[in-house]
Amino acid sequence: MDFLLASLGGSVALQLVASLVVGGALFLAGWLLTGVLRSEDLEQGIEWRYDVSRINELRRIDVFYRVFQPAIRGLARVNRAVFRENLAEVQRELQAAGLPRFWLAEEYLARAELIAAFCAPVYLYFFGRWFGGVGVLLAAVAVLVQVWFLRLRVTARAKARLRAIKRRIPFLLDLLTLLMEAGSTFLGALGQAVNEFQEHPVGEEFGRVLTDMHMGKTRVEAFTAMRDRLSDDEITSIIGSILQGEQLGTPLAQVFRTQSDVLRIKRTQRAETLAGEAGVNMLLPGVLVMVATVLIIVGPFLLNYLYFGMAL
Repeated sequence: MDFLLASLGGSVALQLVASLVVGGALFLAGWLLTGVLRSEDLEQGIEWRYDVSRINELRRIDVFYRVFQPAIRGLARVNRAVFRENLAEVQRELQAAGLPRFWLAEEYLARAELIAAFCAPVYLYFFGRWFGGVGVLLAAVAVLVQVWFLRLRVTARAKARLRAIKRRIPFLLDLLTLLMEAGSTFLGALGQAVNEFQEHPVGEEFGRVLTDMHMGKTRVEAFTAMRDRLSDDEITSIIGSILQGEQLGTPLAQVFRTQSDVLRIKRTQRAETLAGEAGVNMLLPGVLVMVATVLIIVGPFLLNYLYFGMAL
């Protein structure tokens, strides 16, 4: 009887200890997770002040970065060493895509790599179940392909945003021309134009130009930063004409009117080019449709001859 009571008491004690350990582990995990998710500013230590401010902004706007910041920073150092030659192009595409300017190219790539790594167990489970030992290799390939697709997503987003900017920029230049010819200053006209197009990418880009000038940059510096940020041939040509007019003293209203007319001409030429290419692009689908139509018409007669004609 005493042995039974002792064993029961021991089991109850073990259950109590196990419950306390599990509860403590859950409390510690919750406390750590709450501390990670809390968007408090990092202290200004020995690091460069701007870099700390940039990290604080990233922690506010991106929950994934806030949770996995140490892992992203570690992978960023690896990317900086491995993809040194490609980081400038990735950084330009991040800016052109309209992503927050606080992202560095190596950190954004690290974010994509970490997302793909988290999907690796899913790939490993399915490919291992379907293909056995070869599934491990296929899962690794799937992770690399996912990183590549996330990288292509940024490129596609940058191209779509640049296309939207080039479609709307003639209207913004026309508005600037009308406002300046009506007696408004350049800063006042640009502010009204930005308010008019504030929900469009072209308004965002010219809004950054306006912000740069309010912070003390000259027109040349602000437009040069926009040119480097977007790095598109047509936009570079427009900004180059604006900078040239600024240096030669040409009225900006006249420059804006000329550039808007040039953009409309280029837009018409681009539409004519696409219309001319449409016939060539439709040649292969047209041939396939014609072959399918012939098969639909001739097929029953051919089958009738093969089955019934040979039987006779």
